[in-house]
Amino acid sequence: MQIEAPFERHREVVKPEWIDHNGHLNVGFYVLAFDFATDAFLHWIGLDQPYREREDVTTFALEGHITYQREVKEGDHLRFSTQLLGCDEKRIHYFHRMFSGEENYISATMECLSLHVSRRTRRSAPIETNTLGKIEEILTSHKNLEIPHEVGRVMGLNSKTPTR
Repeated sequence: MQIEAPFERHREVVKPEWIDHNGHLNVGFYVLAFDFATDAFLHWIGLDQPYREREDVTTFALEGHITYQREVKEGDHLRFSTQLLGCDEKRIHYFHRMFSGEENYISATMECLSLHVSRRTRRSAPIETNTLGKIEEILTSHKNLEIPHEVGRVMGLNSKTPTR
């Protein structure tokens, strides 16, 4: 199997209704755009709709951290890359980059942790063995990529005096 490292198939165009009073992409729509990129990535790694129906499972977002680096505006073409950072039998850790299609700069990033969940019990559930094997193959390939400097960032002020 040929593995894309990183995964780079998802594209979006910034819609007029996604623009805020500052004339650029509203923060909530960054989350939406990254969510669409997550859907494409999960489909690619094997956690697609047929799998979810067959296994009676889904995924839930556990955590996400966005960095906003450069604004994008209405009509901008966006390209996403996704790197698998880690996985175990129930969790998937991955990282998205959002690029402006025309100028090819990084507009934003999102680090994500998703949980594999039984739809029946609404509790975490192991990923089916063959699918987990495919995800682990992708992880092996993606481990050759450089870890983005935004991964694991802690938010705060860089001052010697703590604020309260």
